[in-house]
Amino acid sequence: MPHPLFRKKSITSILADAQSGLSDATHSASGLKKVLRVKDLTAMGIAAVVGAGIFSTIGNASFHGGPGVSILFILTAVCCGFSALCYAEFASRIPVSGSAYTYAYASFGELIAWIIGWDLLMEYAIGNIAVAISWSEYFVNLLEGLHIHIPHFLTTDYLSASRGFKEATALLANGGALESLPSNIRDGYLAWTNAPHLGSLKLIADVPALGIVFFITWLVFRGIRETRRATNLMVGFKIIILLAVIAIGCFYVAPANWSPFLPNGFGGMMKGVSAVFFAYIGFDAISTTAEECENPQRDLPRGMIYSLIICTVLYIAIALVLTGMVSYKELQVGDPLAFVFKRIGLNQISYIISFSAVIATASVLLVFQMGQPRIWMSMSRDGLLPKAFSRIHPKYKTPSFATIVTGLFVAIPALFLNLTEVTDLTSIGTLFAFVLVCGGVLLLPKREEGEAPPKFKIPYINSQFIVPVLFVLGVIFFWKNFVGLFDFSQEWEVFKDKLPFFLFVILSAAIAIASFVKKLSLIPVLGLASCFYLMTELGFTNWLRFLIWLVIGLAVYFLYSRNHSKLNKNKRIKQESLF
Repeated sequence: MPHPLFRKKSITSILADAQSGLSDATHSASGLKKVLRVKDLTAMGIAAVVGAGIFSTIGNASFHGGPGVSILFILTAVCCGFSALCYAEFASRIPVSGSAYTYAYASFGELIAWIIGWDLLMEYAIGNIAVAISWSEYFVNLLEGLHIHIPHFLTTDYLSASRGFKEATALLANGGALESLPSNIRDGYLAWTNAPHLGSLKLIADVPALGIVFFITWLVFRGIRETRRATNLMVGFKIIILLAVIAIGCFYVAPANWSPFLPNGFGGMMKGVSAVFFAYIGFDAISTTAEECENPQRDLPRGMIYSLIICTVLYIAIALVLTGMVSYKELQVGDPLAFVFKRIGLNQISYIISFSAVIATASVLLVFQMGQPRIWMSMSRDGLLPKAFSRIHPKYKTPSFATIVTGLFVAIPALFLNLTEVTDLTSIGTLFAFVLVCGGVLLLPKREEGEAPPKFKIPYINSQFIVPVLFVLGVIFFWKNFVGLFDFSQEWEVFKDKLPFFLFVILSAAIAIASFVKKLSLIPVLGLASCFYLMTELGFTNWLRFLIWLVIGLAVYFLYSRNHSKLNKNKRIKQESLF
């Protein structure tokens, strides 16, 4: 018998719970509408992936990696591709809402399922908050282009205004001019000085961020049909704009800008990992819509893989065009697509791109605001969260309470907080989910009696010799890094950033041994190792913040979820019936 913390749900029981809703009136079998097809799922995947990443963070990645950032897009796509195949196999066998949380419940057990569920809540919430703030910035810039000005205290968060005021005051005291200050500091200063107040409290808030979250939440609350229509329209518009950028930009490419291709070497290219991976986040979110698919076992795998392929092709083309139009040294800007066209004098195209960025970021917010309530719903069904989170609206057939809470959970922080320092938590949280999904495929139980054969299965390739050889080659390739791990004379500030890589080496060695002994399937193993490696590139600080979040989650589990777990209650009922 497994330890109670690692008790698993059988796949047949997961499917039965989703079908019957555990005979609970709050989430009856008639609950969610099955209306999504493969084209809708592909569109949702593109909607979630093509957003703030391609419209903003690609600039910073190109600045560090040069034209070679296109290689990083390929490497990241391969890592995501391994994970997508693992998600696809899970989705084919367990076509229910809950995504990686539900998959972990079937493969690892309850504690790991809770950890990944808690991790996904962080990933989706912080990602949505960051996207809402990003949308607000694009929207305000768009209005400025139309000569419509909103007061700074209504478009700036409180922390940015406070910090901007302090920094600007110090610079002005030293003889600086307000016009010469960086725009973010100047805007913060103007917001703070012009804001109304109640006593000593300044009334400063990012109102556009609040508005877009409320609108998207309302749309998601109204139903999956409305969400589907809005998503398809926004995705069509985004793809047209990106194809136009590529087509027009090709005429202004100067091949000389592609030399040197890797100006800062492999290490410089890898500095863009967080930004590039952030551009890929989202294709996994469509797995949360499994119960609203007409044929989830067939269409979910196709939707994830199709969306990933389409986005990868677009990203590589965009990266090559951007770095070909201007020098990579000029691309450390917040709006690189608009910037390059301004740089060559095509201001009207720059304005259209800014408008498309507003649409793109709204579509990302739409998909993630749809995904998070469904994860909460799944956790509630299992008793790990209160029953209210699994309540289905009688008219709109959506998880009503969870959707409203999600809206508040995102809107309120987006109104007041500056979360630029923690956006990498979205990347590390997603990578952690990918690691567990890839590992979970290796632990999936054999097909149970009465379970229908899966419509998608990862092709088995024996990793017995391949993975150990790759491990040895990796040690040789990263020899300097490997030796540096054991240099304990270094100061803590230098050594701490090597700790994640140290964990990667230990994990890789364990995987190599397990592959040799147990002849594991190659694709999940490569997905697990590659995603964990990308985690090591995110730095010690992000690891520390991520671990703090997980500790908070463990406290919630042991104080509430463990005792309310349906598996735990069923076990107690069986024990009591024996006496």
